[in-house]
Amino acid sequence: MKYAIVIISGVVIVGYAIACAAIFVFQRSFLYFPQPRSVTASEATMVLAVDGAELVVTVRPHDGPNAIVYFGGNGEDVAQNLASFSHAFPHHAIFLMHYRGYGGSSGKPSEKANIADALALVEAVRARHPDIALLGRSLGSGVAVQVASRVGASRLVLITPFDSIIEIGTEIFWYFPIRWLLSDTYESGKFAGSITIPTTLIEAENDEVIPHASTEKLLSRFKPGVATRTIIKGVGHNDLKRSNIYRNSAGGPEITLVNLIGSDLAM
Repeated sequence: MKYAIVIISGVVIVGYAIACAAIFVFQRSFLYFPQPRSVTASEATMVLAVDGAELVVTVRPHDGPNAIVYFGGNGEDVAQNLASFSHAFPHHAIFLMHYRGYGGSSGKPSEKANIADALALVEAVRARHPDIALLGRSLGSGVAVQVASRVGASRLVLITPFDSIIEIGTEIFWYFPIRWLLSDTYESGKFAGSITIPTTLIEAENDEVIPHASTEKLLSRFKPGVATRTIIKGVGHNDLKRSNIYRNSAGGPEITLVNLIGSDLAM
């Protein structure tokens, strides 16, 4: 009996160690879900060379000082936003970044690569458009926060944002030492305090991916008067687009992307 317990304990320990190793090795497969780019006849792109990778950016060119730079979710084809963003913001140039491995961009995604690419994109955009609004959705909110903490922008909008990937992973896999296993942690809260531009956090009331407590914690990290939050009722993480937050229609919420960033035409 004694030996059986020892054997069983050993098997459990070995199995647990193997599971931890698998999480560490395959962690980016759990975090990133690269999508191909939907290509339309009207789509324009630019390609940036960053650290040996070629970064594809879907673009709606427009002359003038105003630009929107958008960082999408971990399973999003950002090109699908081109038509709606272009319609909503006719006086802004639009730049939708495809992470490495997404939409024709070369390389593999990682937090370090995504931040480096985003910073390079913003600097390239700034050369022609000094007034930049940064938008980040879900995973992209973690990119946008870090970019906003390092470069100048006019406004920051975070859609379904989180405080830290570590906390979300720990809540899901509480029985594993997630903090010690993850390489890409996107600890947005650590960067929020250095942001001074007007910031809005947009939370989905029924978000089944990002816990309310995580968004609440991120909000508390900003200095007083910098960030505000709006909660969109009756929607979840993946169906925000059916709410009026992406439009400026009669009866919609007071805060919309259109009146946050500025435009004379609604979606």
